[in-house]
Amino acid sequence: MMTTGLKMFVLFMAAFAIMIVSAPAFIPLLRRLKFGQTIRQEGPESHLVKNGTPTMGGIMIIVAFCIPAAFIIGKYEEAIAPCAMTLLFGIVGFLDDFIKVKKKSSGGLKAWQKMGLQILFTGLVIAYMYWFSDISLAIKIPFAYGMEFNLGWLVIPFDFLVIIGTDNGANFTDGLDGLLSKVTLVILGFLLLVAFKENSGLIYPIIIMMGALLGFLVFNCHPAKVFMGDTGSLAIGGFVALCAIELKVPVFLLIIAFVYVAEVGSVMLQVSYFKLTHGKRIFKMAPIHHHFEKSGWKETKVVSIFTIATAILCAIGVIALYV
Repeated sequence: MMTTGLKMFVLFMAAFAIMIVSAPAFIPLLRRLKFGQTIRQEGPESHLVKNGTPTMGGIMIIVAFCIPAAFIIGKYEEAIAPCAMTLLFGIVGFLDDFIKVKKKSSGGLKAWQKMGLQILFTGLVIAYMYWFSDISLAIKIPFAYGMEFNLGWLVIPFDFLVIIGTDNGANFTDGLDGLLSKVTLVILGFLLLVAFKENSGLIYPIIIMMGALLGFLVFNCHPAKVFMGDTGSLAIGGFVALCAIELKVPVFLLIIAFVYVAEVGSVMLQVSYFKLTHGKRIFKMAPIHHHFEKSGWKETKVVSIFTIATAILCAIGVIALYV
């Protein structure tokens, strides 16, 4: 029987290897199918050269995740909901991306369609967790060691907010080469530590996702050979949210995933302020990573700073676990 460490290594390397082996064949296929990204004209000028770069690379992330996960999902109840959410939200992202590439535009699903599907799938997964599983939905409070709250039925709307918010935060974060992959790898490192602390079966799906993302980063770092698209970003956001909920640390996402929060928050603020003031803006461009680009930062600098900030915030999150 394999030890925990050996099993983690095998699963990590399996996901990583699947990505490394499949990408050189899959990326040219995306080119032949003309599944290229359409870049918004109002975006940073430096991004115009990315027009036509293959997108929907998130399919590779989902495949590299699902194949190793299939060997452990039946053994650990905790793995069921995060794996299901990854696949379901990946389907939403795929539909969004497919419409974009067919229309050759940056607009995919209508907002109400995208949100409607997210709400539907979130409801299905939460219903399973709340009524058909033995998973605790208690909530740990940062900087209150050992303190947990049980919200009762109120956990349902709370978890809805966490999942939808985290998922859209991840979606908006995916706008620069390697940004979402790097930031999420750091966040997953924190969640892996919590999973170890709780002796949770989530250590295995988390390590699998880390392997898949690290493999994808080989092809997604600047200059990116492929984009993950909404297929990848929505799947990743759903996975992170579900892992945080099951590990009782959804409130910690405000700390460790502050980049997600800032990205989606900047869009909400920009749109609201624009409507209230009839055309004025808070940021030069939203999501906020584009604001920094418009302010003169190079893309690689924005990615590095956001990743470093996430690492620092995750360190604070670790402290918040034990204080």
